[in-house]
Amino acid sequence: MGTLRVPKVVPSADQDCERLKKAFDGWGTDEKAVIRVLGCRTTSQRRIIKDRYQQLYNESLIARLHSELSGDFGKAVILWTQDPPERDARLAKDALRIKRKGIKHLEVIVEVACASSPHHLMAVRQAYCSLFDCSLEEDIASTVDMPLGKVSDMNPRQPQSCT
Repeated sequence: MGTLRVPKVVPSADQDCERLKKAFDGWGTDEKAVIRVLGCRTTSQRRIIKDRYQQLYNESLIARLHSELSGDFGKAVILWTQDPPERDARLAKDALRIKRKGIKHLEVIVEVACASSPHHLMAVRQAYCSLFDCSLEEDIASTVDMPLGKVSDMNPRQPQSCT
């Protein structure tokens, strides 16, 4: 499997949006073109592309990706387009929703809680609050049994509440 790299000369956001629109139009989706654009850009470049796509075509890039792509590939591409804190907040929410099927789905929460920098963890907590109108800690505490529920004690000196 090859490595995707950001090109030395990055096309403008307008050019990238045009390439994406072209990849979506017609019969089927040109998935390789989608990868060439979104897979070879930095997080900040993808954010600009997402915003510019909305301005140019008056539709959400995320919504278009949802309608054009499916399965694990579609999920991966949509995760690519999100900022890392937003992505981790959404992954944590999904893990809490499917927790009933088994404890293994909580790995993402443990990873975010234990492997993130303090700055990233705070950004994830803030993203979770703004996306879901409750704190990540509250959701973990109400969903996860002890002792794993202790992972909700992510920063005891700075408890966070969305109220």
